[in-house]
Formats: sequence, structure tokens, C-alpha cells
Amino acid sequence: MISVSQSHPNTFAEKAKAYYDLTKFRLSATVAFSGGFGYCLGVEHLNWLYLALFLVATLCTTFSANVINQVIEIELDKLMKRTANRPLPSGRLTVKEAVGFAIVSGLIACIILFGVFNYRAGLLAILSAVLYGFVYTPLKRVGPIAVFVGALPGAFPPMIGWVAATNHFGLEPGILFAIQFFWQFPHFWAIAWVLDEDYKKAGFRLLPSKGQKDMNTAFQIMIYTLCLLPVGWLPYKLGMTGINSAFVATLFGVLFLAQTFHLMRTCTDKTALQLMFGSFLYLPVVQIAFLLDKL
Repeated sequence: MISVSQSHPNTFAEKAKAYYDLTKFRLSATVAFSGGFGYCLGVEHLNWLYLALFLVATLCTTFSANVINQVIEIELDKLMKRTANRPLPSGRLTVKEAVGFAIVSGLIACIILFGVFNYRAGLLAILSAVLYGFVYTPLKRVGPIAVFVGALPGAFPPMIGWVAATNHFGLEPGILFAIQFFWQFPHFWAIAWVLDEDYKKAGFRLLPSKGQKDMNTAFQIMIYTLCLLPVGWLPYKLGMTGINSAFVATLFGVLFLAQTFHLMRTCTDKTALQLMFGSFLYLPVVQIAFLLDKL
């Protein structure tokens, strides 16, 4: 078992840094970007104040979900090298402080989404936080079903953005959801492959193929990545964007798919790491292409 020193912040700066770390801000910012992408794609005329408010609401929703996850997994985080120094297992924040922060963040998100936008977007945000915090989190020790469940809230942000902008569901937000949903699998499984040894210390079982880093797991990663090619054309077919972004989505989808074939051939941690970085590149590039093509 990893020994974790208890460190209690004594200054305002140290406490602020602990809260900042608690939010997983870089991850939360990528989620907010994805939500903002859906919002911008859905509006007829962009209002920068409303966009800023929506981004704040998305950040606060993500903060709340992340904190719920860390509170539940505090003892497990102590076992893994990559998480042992997080604010809760390291003692930089107490569980009471973290829960209070999650409640305040959630309330801010609800006030903005229900008060400024619409109840549909607000309910989707609540569902997303609940699925991530209270369903996906405990399932991580059950099996790869956790990845499927986690892919649902993971794919919600662009859909919530579209619904916040338009106040209705339909094929358009469904397509935005589908693109991010299928992307989650190569993304999650590449991370799980690279961090497999650390995850096993906490009993996390996220890889398919009975948890093995083998050809079967790589094959399943390839299948979900392959699904990105047809769904990447659908925004153009529905008139949401132009044909240029469809070509960009196809090009980067093919490059992303090529990485999965390389993983199938080698089945190494190095190739899985390359695939993980490829997943980080694919989504923002494609989303930015969709936005630029709408202009």
C-alpha cells in the first residue's frame, strides 16, 4: 500500500490550489469546450454573455461530478500512484469541504441552466452528473460495462449545449452525442491500457477481453473507432455544417483508425499511448472544423 502523507494547507494560496486540483480543471475545461461547441452549433446568432454563462454552468456541473467521484474513491485513490496526491487522499482537503464544494457547484449550474436556458438542458446536466458520480464510479470495479455507462455522461456535453441553445431534442443533438459517444471507447480504453497496472491496484477493471492487453481488446477499440467515420458525415447530411468539415472528420477519423490497426499489430503500451494522444487530438480538431464550417 502506498503511504500518503497528510498535508493540511495553511495559507489561502495552498487552499485555493487544493480546490483547483479538486476540480480537475484541465479535464473540466475540455468538457466545457465540448459543451460550448454544441451550444455554438445550435444557436442562430451567438450571444457571448449567454455562451459565457453556459460555459460556467458546464464547468460547475463537471466540477460537481468530479468531486462526487473523488469522494467515493478516496480510499482507492490512495492506492494508485497517479491519484495518491489528489486533495482528498493527501489530506489537503476534507471530505466535508469537498462535498460542500460539489453542492455549491451543482447549485450554480442548476441556477444558470434552469434560470437562463431551459429545464431540458438542466435535467440533462443533472442526469449526467448522477450517472458519472453514482453509477459509473462504482462500476469501475465491476468490469468494462463501466466504460459503456461512463460514455453516456461523457457524450452529453455537446448535446446539452445544443438543447440549451434550441430548447428541443432531435436528430441534431443525437448526432453530436453519437460522435462523442463512440469516441469515448478508444479514448477510455487507450488510457486504461496505459494505466492498467496502476488501475489494478485499486481493483479497476475497465479493459474488455477479460481485462487483457491483447489483440481482442485492440480489435474492439478498432470497431468503435470505425463507427466514427459514418457518424462524422451526418452533421453535413443534416445541414448542420458544410462539406469541408465532413472531409476533415473523415481524414482524422481515418488517421485515428490507422492508429488502432497499429495497436492491433503491436499490442504494446507505447502504441496505446500514441492512440491515447490521438484521441485527445481527434475530438477538438473535428469539433473546431464543424464550427468553422458553420460560419
